[in-house]
Amino acid sequence: MLFVKTPYIVKQCFTKLTWDIPTREKEVYLTFDDGPTPEITEWVMDQLALYNAKATFFCIGKNIEENPDIFKKILQNGHSIGNHTYNHLNAWKTNSKTYLSNTKKTEESILKLYPDFAKHKLFRPPYGKFTPSLINQLKRSNYNIIAWDIISEDYDKNLPPEKVFNNVKNNISPGSIIVFHDSVKAFNNLEPVLPAVLYFLKEQGYTSRAL
Repeated sequence: MLFVKTPYIVKQCFTKLTWDIPTREKEVYLTFDDGPTPEITEWVMDQLALYNAKATFFCIGKNIEENPDIFKKILQNGHSIGNHTYNHLNAWKTNSKTYLSNTKKTEESILKLYPDFAKHKLFRPPYGKFTPSLINQLKRSNYNIIAWDIISEDYDKNLPPEKVFNNVKNNISPGSIIVFHDSVKAFNNLEPVLPAVLYFLKEQGYTSRAL
């Protein structure tokens, strides 16, 4: 079970991960996992543009290779990119060698289209699953491993959009890293919730930045 708002004690136990960005400014960091996805990722970028908001997209390598033009649009629109493995692997169900090889394959796909990724390597483990050994090995490969302060739970088809919106609205604080998904599975919730969150952030004086 994942916490909607990551408890302080969890953050203190896993300090090698980035859970939020310490700041006194009214800034948050919207992130989107599992793309690029045709139509959906582009829709997300259109919504962000309406509010001059920037975000970070944690991309699956297979989806990058199938949708290179959408990947390029993410960068052209001033957003940042992260590695989310090639096949959305679960670290608790995959041996370390396979997991790291899968992650490296995605890195190679990214670098072909975006060589500057080598200077600012971001990684988010699918399902929020990781092991201390994998974290250490990824850190040695110069990855900044991005977790989250808030997970919207937009992927949960049993949750109504109002609950997903409140998961975000009721837990935001300066520096929050917030997880959404630009995926087919999440879109029924994302479609009503993302515009509402962006409007709420604007009304509260928050700016959304890329990591």
